[in-house]
Amino acid sequence: QVQLVESGGGLVQAGGSMRLACAASGRNIATYAMGWFRQAPGKEREFVSVITRFINVRAYADSVKGRATISRDNAKNMVNLEMNILKPEDTAVYYCAASQRSANYRDLNSYDYWGQGTQVTVSS
Repeated sequence: QVQLVESGGGLVQAGGSMRLACAASGRNIATYAMGWFRQAPGKEREFVSVITRFINVRAYADSVKGRATISRDNAKNMVNLEMNILKPEDTAVYYCAASQRSANYRDLNSYDYWGQGTQVTVSS
């Protein structure tokens, strides 16, 4: 079992930056692909970014590409997501997720473990 806890959310002005952290416990995340998803009110949960296991390939949703950076520190059992030039449409609950499969990491069904989420609100 892997437990995931997100932090770093809050209220940010448009054009600003944020840094979300995901702390894992229970197992080391080195053998897990780690993803970030988000869910805005009334919308489905959507893929934001992933960093794969072993070779750390990174992928981003088109909506955040160029503005987001995902990183991992297996020794600290943590994954971070940094985003800049934030927009009101980035407002959502952001979730960290872990997958031990070889799968389509843009699909939320590929993930085995989820955090509780952290709210990010971007004011215009």
